Amino acid sequence: MRLLHVLDHSIPLQSGYTFRTRAILKEQQRLGWETLQLTGPKHNQGEPVPGVEEVDGLLFYRCPDAGGPLARLPVIGQLRVIQAITRRLVEVASKERPDVIHAHSPALNGVAAVRAGRKLGIPVVYEVRGFWEDAAVSHGTSSEGGLRYRLTRALETWALRKAHAATCICEGIRSDLVARGIPRDKITIIPNAVDASRFQPVGARNAQLEKSLGLEGKRVIAFIGSFYDYEGLDLLVAAMPDLLAARPDLRLLLVGGGQVADAIAAQVRLLGIEGSVIMTGRVPYEEVENYYSLTDILVYPRKSMRLTELVTPLKPLEAMAQKSMFIASDVGGHRELVRDGVNGTLFRADDKDDLVRCVLALLDDEARWPAIRQAGRDFVENERNWSNSVANLKGVYAALAPGVAV
Repeated sequence: MRLLHVLDHSIPLQSGYTFRTRAILKEQQRLGWETLQLTGPKHNQGEPVPGVEEVDGLLFYRCPDAGGPLARLPVIGQLRVIQAITRRLVEVASKERPDVIHAHSPALNGVAAVRAGRKLGIPVVYEVRGFWEDAAVSHGTSSEGGLRYRLTRALETWALRKAHAATCICEGIRSDLVARGIPRDKITIIPNAVDASRFQPVGARNAQLEKSLGLEGKRVIAFIGSFYDYEGLDLLVAAMPDLLAARPDLRLLLVGGGQVADAIAAQVRLLGIEGSVIMTGRVPYEEVENYYSLTDILVYPRKSMRLTELVTPLKPLEAMAQKSMFIASDVGGHRELVRDGVNGTLFRADDKDDLVRCVLALLDDEARWPAIRQAGRDFVENERNWSNSVANLKGVYAALAPGVAV
Protein backbone atom coordinates (compact mmCIF):
# COMPACT_ATOMS: atom_id res chain seq x y z
CA MET A 1 0.00 0.00 0.00
CA ARG A 2 1.46 3.33 -1.12
CA LEU A 3 -0.08 6.39 0.52
CA LEU A 4 0.30 10.11 -0.07
CA HIS A 5 -0.79 12.21 2.92
CA VAL A 6 -1.72 15.87 2.47
CA LEU A 7 -1.13 17.94 5.62
CA ASP A 8 -1.42 21.49 6.89
CA HIS A 9 1.97 21.35 8.65
CA SER A 10 4.27 18.72 10.08
CA ILE A 11 7.28 17.97 12.21
CA PRO A 12 9.75 19.47 13.02
CA LEU A 13 6.99 21.94 14.07
CA GLN A 14 5.39 20.85 17.33
CA SER A 15 1.64 20.79 17.86
CA GLY A 16 -1.11 18.32 18.62
CA TYR A 17 -1.66 18.15 14.86
CA THR A 18 1.94 17.16 14.09
CA PHE A 19 2.11 14.69 16.99
CA ARG A 20 -1.02 12.91 15.71
CA THR A 21 0.38 12.87 12.19
CA ARG A 22 3.73 11.45 13.24
CA ALA A 23 2.08 8.71 15.27
CA ILE A 24 -0.18 7.68 12.39
CA LEU A 25 2.68 7.64 9.89
CA LYS A 26 4.99 5.63 12.14
CA GLU A 27 2.27 3.03 12.77
CA GLN A 28 1.51 2.81 9.04
CA GLN A 29 5.18 2.23 8.32
CA ARG A 30 5.23 -0.46 11.01
CA LEU A 31 2.42 -2.17 9.12
CA GLY A 32 4.57 -2.18 6.00
CA TRP A 33 2.72 0.59 4.19
CA GLU A 34 4.79 3.12 2.26
CA THR A 35 3.95 6.72 3.13
CA LEU A 36 4.82 9.99 1.45
CA GLN A 37 3.74 13.37 2.76
CA LEU A 38 2.98 16.80 1.31
CA THR A 39 2.49 19.91 3.45
CA GLY A 40 0.62 23.04 2.39
CA PRO A 41 1.96 26.61 2.23
CA LYS A 42 1.17 27.32 5.89
CA HIS A 43 3.92 24.97 7.00
CA ASN A 44 6.61 27.40 5.88
CA GLN A 45 4.73 30.57 6.94
CA GLY A 46 6.29 32.53 4.10
CA GLU A 47 9.82 31.29 4.84
CA PRO A 48 11.80 29.52 2.11
CA VAL A 49 11.81 25.74 2.48
CA PRO A 50 13.40 22.90 0.51
CA GLY A 51 11.19 21.20 -2.05
CA VAL A 52 11.73 17.88 -0.29
CA GLU A 53 12.73 17.33 3.33
CA GLU A 54 13.32 14.23 5.45
CA VAL A 55 12.41 14.53 9.13
CA ASP A 56 12.59 11.61 11.59
CA GLY A 57 12.73 9.09 8.76
CA LEU A 58 9.66 10.57 7.04
CA LEU A 59 9.79 12.15 3.57
CA PHE A 60 7.93 15.45 3.20
CA TYR A 61 7.27 17.27 -0.05
CA ARG A 62 6.86 20.95 0.72
CA CYS A 63 4.49 23.34 -1.04
CA PRO A 64 5.69 26.78 -2.17
CA ASP A 65 4.19 30.01 -0.89
CA ALA A 66 0.62 30.60 -2.05
CA GLY A 67 1.14 34.13 -3.29
CA GLY A 68 2.40 36.60 -0.69
CA PRO A 69 -0.02 39.19 0.74
CA LEU A 70 -2.92 38.05 -1.46
CA ALA A 71 -2.90 34.68 0.33
CA ARG A 72 -3.98 36.46 3.53
CA LEU A 73 -7.12 37.97 2.01
CA PRO A 74 -10.52 36.39 2.77
CA VAL A 75 -11.81 34.05 0.06
CA ILE A 76 -9.07 35.03 -2.40
CA GLY A 77 -6.40 33.77 -0.05
CA GLN A 78 -8.16 30.45 0.52
CA LEU A 79 -8.60 29.90 -3.21
CA ARG A 80 -4.93 30.64 -3.84
CA VAL A 81 -3.91 28.12 -1.17
CA ILE A 82 -6.13 25.47 -2.77
CA GLN A 83 -4.58 26.21 -6.17
CA ALA A 84 -1.03 26.00 -4.80
CA ILE A 85 -1.67 22.69 -3.03
CA THR A 86 -3.44 21.25 -6.07
CA ARG A 87 -0.57 22.10 -8.40
CA ARG A 88 2.04 20.64 -6.09
CA LEU A 89 -0.09 17.59 -5.35
CA VAL A 90 -0.60 16.80 -9.04
CA GLU A 91 3.16 17.14 -9.55
CA VAL A 92 4.06 14.84 -6.64
CA ALA A 93 1.30 12.28 -7.23
CA SER A 94 2.15 12.04 -10.95
CA LYS A 95 5.69 11.15 -9.96
CA GLU A 96 4.98 8.87 -6.98
CA ARG A 97 1.71 7.22 -8.15
CA PRO A 98 0.20 6.50 -4.75
CA ASP A 99 -2.63 3.99 -4.40
CA VAL A 100 -4.57 6.43 -2.20
CA ILE A 101 -4.37 10.15 -1.44
CA HIS A 102 -5.20 10.75 2.23
CA ALA A 103 -5.86 14.43 2.96
CA HIS A 104 -6.19 15.79 6.49
CA SER A 105 -7.84 18.94 7.83
CA PRO A 106 -8.23 21.78 7.04
CA ALA A 107 -10.79 21.80 4.24
CA LEU A 108 -8.37 23.46 1.82
CA ASN A 109 -6.35 20.23 1.78
CA GLY A 110 -9.47 18.17 1.19
CA VAL A 111 -10.62 20.29 -1.76
CA ALA A 112 -7.15 20.21 -3.33
CA ALA A 113 -6.91 16.45 -2.88
CA VAL A 114 -10.28 15.83 -4.51
CA ARG A 115 -9.31 18.01 -7.48
CA ALA A 116 -5.94 16.32 -7.90
CA GLY A 117 -7.41 12.85 -7.38
CA ARG A 118 -9.98 13.44 -10.10
CA LYS A 119 -7.33 14.62 -12.51
CA LEU A 120 -5.09 11.60 -11.91
CA GLY A 121 -7.69 8.94 -11.22
CA ILE A 122 -6.50 8.30 -7.64
CA PRO A 123 -9.05 7.64 -4.84
CA VAL A 124 -9.16 10.17 -1.99
CA VAL A 125 -9.77 9.87 1.74
CA TYR A 126 -10.45 13.07 3.68
CA GLU A 127 -9.92 13.21 7.45
CA VAL A 128 -11.63 15.82 9.65
CA ARG A 129 -9.58 16.49 12.78
CA GLY A 130 -11.63 19.42 14.00
CA PHE A 131 -13.73 22.28 12.73
CA TRP A 132 -11.27 25.01 11.85
CA GLU A 133 -14.01 27.60 11.45
CA ASP A 134 -14.97 27.08 15.10
CA ALA A 135 -11.34 27.30 16.20
CA ALA A 136 -11.05 30.61 14.31
CA VAL A 137 -14.07 31.92 16.21
CA SER A 138 -12.55 30.91 19.55
CA HIS A 139 -9.27 32.58 18.57
CA GLY A 140 -11.06 35.80 17.64
CA THR A 141 -10.00 35.69 13.97
CA SER A 142 -13.46 34.93 12.60
CA SER A 143 -17.11 35.36 13.56
CA GLU A 144 -19.64 32.57 13.73
CA GLY A 145 -21.86 32.75 10.67
CA GLY A 146 -19.58 35.25 8.94
CA LEU A 147 -18.36 34.91 5.35
CA ARG A 148 -15.12 33.15 6.24
CA TYR A 149 -16.94 30.81 8.61
CA ARG A 150 -19.57 29.85 6.03
CA LEU A 151 -17.03 29.46 3.25
CA THR A 152 -14.79 27.15 5.31
CA ARG A 153 -17.76 25.02 6.33
CA ALA A 154 -19.07 24.84 2.75
CA LEU A 155 -15.66 23.84 1.39
CA GLU A 156 -15.35 21.06 3.95
CA THR A 157 -18.84 19.74 3.23
CA TRP A 158 -18.02 19.71 -0.50
CA ALA A 159 -14.76 17.83 0.10
CA LEU A 160 -16.56 15.26 2.27
CA ARG A 161 -19.21 14.68 -0.38
CA LYS A 162 -16.72 14.33 -3.22
CA ALA A 163 -14.06 12.26 -1.44
CA HIS A 164 -14.36 8.50 -1.84
CA ALA A 165 -14.21 7.97 1.93
CA ALA A 166 -14.05 10.12 5.06
CA THR A 167 -12.52 9.70 8.49
CA CYS A 168 -12.67 11.77 11.67
CA ILE A 169 -11.24 11.66 15.17
CA CYS A 170 -14.33 11.16 17.33
CA GLU A 171 -18.05 10.48 17.53
CA GLY A 172 -18.88 14.14 18.13
CA ILE A 173 -17.46 15.13 14.75
CA ARG A 174 -19.07 12.17 12.98
CA SER A 175 -22.49 13.15 14.34
CA ASP A 176 -22.04 16.67 13.01
CA LEU A 177 -21.02 15.37 9.56
CA VAL A 178 -24.02 13.03 9.43
CA ALA A 179 -26.26 16.00 10.27
CA ARG A 180 -24.84 17.72 7.16
CA GLY A 181 -25.97 14.83 5.00
CA ILE A 182 -22.76 12.79 4.82
CA PRO A 183 -23.70 9.08 5.00
CA ARG A 184 -22.70 7.54 8.32
CA ASP A 185 -21.28 4.45 6.62
CA LYS A 186 -18.92 6.67 4.62
CA ILE A 187 -17.25 7.93 7.82
CA THR A 188 -14.73 5.89 9.84
CA ILE A 189 -13.50 7.08 13.23
CA ILE A 190 -9.70 7.05 13.68
CA PRO A 191 -9.64 8.13 17.31
CA ASN A 192 -6.95 10.14 19.01
CA ALA A 193 -4.54 7.91 20.88
CA VAL A 194 -1.11 7.96 22.45
CA ASP A 195 1.97 5.80 22.25
CA ALA A 196 2.13 4.76 25.89
CA SER A 197 5.74 3.62 25.46
CA ARG A 198 6.74 7.27 24.89
CA PHE A 199 5.32 8.27 28.27
CA GLN A 200 6.68 7.21 31.61
CA PRO A 201 4.93 7.71 34.94
CA VAL A 202 5.82 11.11 36.34
CA GLY A 203 8.75 10.75 38.69
CA ALA A 204 9.74 12.43 41.93
CA ARG A 205 9.50 16.19 42.16
CA ASN A 206 12.34 18.13 40.62
CA ALA A 207 13.70 19.61 43.84
CA GLN A 208 15.63 22.43 42.19
CA LEU A 209 12.64 23.63 40.15
CA GLU A 210 10.34 23.18 43.13
CA LYS A 211 12.53 25.46 45.21
CA SER A 212 12.95 28.06 42.48
CA LEU A 213 9.17 28.35 42.10
CA GLY A 214 8.51 28.48 45.84
CA LEU A 215 6.48 25.25 45.82
CA GLU A 216 8.24 23.40 48.64
CA GLY A 217 5.64 21.90 50.97
CA LYS A 218 2.74 23.01 48.74
CA ARG A 219 -0.05 21.09 47.03
CA VAL A 220 -0.09 22.00 43.34
CA ILE A 221 -2.85 22.03 40.75
CA ALA A 222 -1.74 22.91 37.24
CA PHE A 223 -2.55 23.56 33.62
CA ILE A 224 0.25 22.92 31.14
CA GLY A 225 -0.48 23.84 27.53
CA SER A 226 -1.60 26.63 25.20
CA PHE A 227 -3.58 29.50 26.68
CA TYR A 228 -6.67 29.75 24.46
CA ASP A 229 -9.97 31.18 25.65
CA TYR A 230 -11.81 27.89 25.18
CA GLU A 231 -9.44 26.17 27.65
CA GLY A 232 -11.31 27.90 30.49
CA LEU A 233 -8.30 29.13 32.46
CA ASP A 234 -10.31 32.11 33.68
CA LEU A 235 -12.66 29.69 35.47
CA LEU A 236 -9.69 27.94 37.06
CA VAL A 237 -8.25 31.23 38.31
CA ALA A 238 -11.69 32.34 39.53
CA ALA A 239 -11.90 29.16 41.62
CA MET A 240 -8.63 29.85 43.44
CA PRO A 241 -9.94 32.17 46.21
CA ASP A 242 -12.44 29.48 47.28
CA LEU A 243 -9.82 26.76 47.02
CA LEU A 244 -7.34 28.79 49.08
CA ALA A 245 -9.97 29.43 51.76
CA ALA A 246 -10.21 25.66 52.23
CA ARG A 247 -6.57 24.77 51.47
CA PRO A 248 -4.16 27.65 52.16
CA ASP A 249 -1.27 25.39 51.12
CA LEU A 250 -2.61 25.09 47.57
CA ARG A 251 -0.86 26.72 44.59
CA LEU A 252 -1.87 27.03 40.94
CA LEU A 253 0.87 26.43 38.37
CA LEU A 254 0.18 27.72 34.85
CA VAL A 255 2.78 26.66 32.29
CA GLY A 256 2.55 27.96 28.75
CA GLY A 257 1.38 31.01 26.88
CA GLY A 258 -0.90 32.21 24.16
CA GLN A 259 -3.97 34.20 23.32
CA VAL A 260 -5.29 34.92 26.83
CA ALA A 261 -2.04 34.94 28.84
CA ASP A 262 -2.19 38.69 29.54
CA ALA A 263 -5.87 38.53 30.49
CA ILE A 264 -5.21 35.66 32.91
CA ALA A 265 -2.31 37.56 34.51
CA ALA A 266 -4.59 40.60 34.92
CA GLN A 267 -7.29 38.43 36.51
CA VAL A 268 -4.77 37.04 39.00
CA ARG A 269 -3.76 40.59 39.99
CA LEU A 270 -7.39 41.71 40.27
CA LEU A 271 -8.15 38.84 42.65
CA GLY A 272 -5.03 39.61 44.69
CA ILE A 273 -3.72 36.05 44.51
CA GLU A 274 -0.34 36.72 42.87
CA GLY A 275 1.41 34.82 45.68
CA SER A 276 -0.61 31.69 45.01
CA VAL A 277 -0.51 31.54 41.21
CA ILE A 278 2.74 30.86 39.36
CA MET A 279 2.76 31.70 35.63
CA THR A 280 5.98 30.48 34.08
CA GLY A 281 5.33 31.48 30.46
CA ARG A 282 6.35 29.09 27.70
CA VAL A 283 9.07 26.62 28.59
CA PRO A 284 11.27 24.47 26.30
CA TYR A 285 9.61 21.20 25.32
CA GLU A 286 12.41 19.13 26.82
CA GLU A 287 11.83 20.77 30.23
CA VAL A 288 8.07 20.25 30.44
CA GLU A 289 8.43 16.93 32.24
CA ASN A 290 10.04 18.73 35.20
CA TYR A 291 6.91 20.87 35.60
CA TYR A 292 4.65 17.83 35.46
CA SER A 293 6.68 16.36 38.31
CA LEU A 294 5.61 19.23 40.59
CA THR A 295 1.90 18.69 39.96
CA ASP A 296 -0.54 16.89 42.22
CA ILE A 297 -3.59 17.39 39.97
CA LEU A 298 -3.81 18.63 36.40
CA VAL A 299 -6.94 20.59 35.50
CA TYR A 300 -8.51 20.81 32.02
CA PRO A 301 -11.39 23.27 32.54
CA ARG A 302 -12.53 23.61 28.90
CA LYS A 303 -15.58 25.79 28.35
CA SER A 304 -18.72 24.34 26.83
CA MET A 305 -18.96 25.49 23.21
CA ARG A 306 -19.31 23.89 19.83
CA LEU A 307 -15.55 23.33 19.47
CA THR A 308 -15.06 21.58 22.81
CA GLU A 309 -18.31 19.63 22.76
CA LEU A 310 -17.48 17.99 19.43
CA VAL A 311 -13.69 17.52 19.44
CA THR A 312 -11.59 15.21 21.64
CA PRO A 313 -8.25 16.62 22.88
CA LEU A 314 -4.99 14.75 23.41
CA LYS A 315 -4.11 16.18 26.82
CA PRO A 316 -6.23 13.82 28.98
CA LEU A 317 -4.83 10.80 27.13
CA GLU A 318 -1.29 12.02 27.72
CA ALA A 319 -2.11 12.54 31.39
CA MET A 320 -3.39 8.98 31.64
CA ALA A 321 -0.28 7.65 29.91
CA GLN A 322 2.00 9.27 32.48
CA LYS A 323 -0.29 8.30 35.38
CA SER A 324 -1.08 11.91 36.27
CA MET A 325 -4.15 12.72 38.31
CA PHE A 326 -6.45 15.13 36.48
CA ILE A 327 -9.84 16.82 36.56
CA ALA A 328 -11.63 17.83 33.36
CA SER A 329 -14.86 19.62 32.52
CA ASP A 330 -17.64 17.38 31.25
CA VAL A 331 -17.74 18.79 27.71
CA GLY A 332 -18.46 16.22 25.01
CA GLY A 333 -14.85 15.95 23.88
CA HIS A 334 -13.79 14.96 27.40
CA ARG A 335 -16.71 12.60 27.99
CA GLU A 336 -15.56 10.44 25.06
CA LEU A 337 -12.29 9.83 26.92
CA VAL A 338 -12.88 10.13 30.65
CA ARG A 339 -14.86 7.67 32.73
CA ASP A 340 -15.69 9.75 35.77
CA GLY A 341 -14.23 8.32 38.94
CA VAL A 342 -12.53 5.49 37.03
CA ASN A 343 -9.73 6.89 34.87
CA GLY A 344 -10.23 10.57 35.71
CA THR A 345 -12.61 13.06 37.28
CA LEU A 346 -15.23 15.22 35.54
CA PHE A 347 -16.84 18.42 36.82
CA ARG A 348 -19.75 20.38 35.37
CA ALA A 349 -18.41 22.63 32.61
CA ASP A 350 -18.45 26.37 33.37
CA ASP A 351 -19.43 25.67 37.00
CA LYS A 352 -16.85 27.20 39.34
CA ASP A 353 -18.42 25.75 42.49
CA ASP A 354 -18.41 22.23 41.09
CA LEU A 355 -14.77 22.64 40.05
CA VAL A 356 -13.90 23.69 43.61
CA ARG A 357 -15.86 20.75 45.03
CA CYS A 358 -14.12 18.22 42.77
CA VAL A 359 -10.61 19.54 43.44
CA LEU A 360 -11.10 19.50 47.21
CA ALA A 361 -12.75 16.07 47.16
CA LEU A 362 -9.91 14.60 45.13
CA LEU A 363 -7.26 16.14 47.38
CA ASP A 364 -9.03 14.65 50.40
CA ASP A 365 -9.27 11.16 48.92
CA GLU A 366 -5.74 10.17 47.98
CA ALA A 367 -6.45 6.54 48.79
CA ARG A 368 -8.25 6.29 45.42
CA TRP A 369 -5.40 7.79 43.39
CA PRO A 370 -3.41 4.61 42.66
CA ALA A 371 -6.45 2.85 41.19
CA ILE A 372 -7.37 5.86 39.04
CA ARG A 373 -3.79 6.24 37.81
CA GLN A 374 -3.63 2.56 36.83
CA ALA A 375 -7.03 2.64 35.13
CA GLY A 376 -5.87 5.57 33.01
CA ARG A 377 -2.67 3.81 32.02
CA ASP A 378 -4.61 0.64 31.17
CA PHE A 379 -7.04 2.66 29.02
CA VAL A 380 -4.31 4.08 26.79
CA GLU A 381 -2.32 0.84 26.65
CA ASN A 382 -5.28 -1.40 25.78
CA GLU A 383 -7.79 0.86 24.04
CA ARG A 384 -6.49 4.25 22.97
CA ASN A 385 -3.23 3.17 21.34
CA TRP A 386 -2.16 3.95 17.79
CA SER A 387 -2.13 0.30 16.76
CA ASN A 388 -5.87 0.03 17.46
CA SER A 389 -6.60 3.43 15.95
CA VAL A 390 -4.71 3.01 12.66
CA ALA A 391 -6.08 -0.52 12.23
CA ASN A 392 -9.42 1.12 11.45
CA LEU A 393 -7.89 2.41 8.19
CA LYS A 394 -7.26 -1.07 6.78
CA GLY A 395 -10.83 -1.49 5.61
CA VAL A 396 -10.98 2.06 4.27
CA TYR A 397 -7.90 1.66 2.11
CA ALA A 398 -8.77 -1.88 1.01
CA ALA A 399 -12.14 -0.70 -0.32
CA LEU A 400 -10.51 2.08 -2.36
CA ALA A 401 -7.60 0.03 -3.73
CA PRO A 402 -8.97 -3.52 -3.88
CA GLY A 403 -6.06 -4.93 -5.84
CA VAL A 404 -3.43 -3.73 -3.38
CA ALA A 405 -2.30 -5.71 -0.35
CA VAL A 406 -3.18 -4.04 2.96
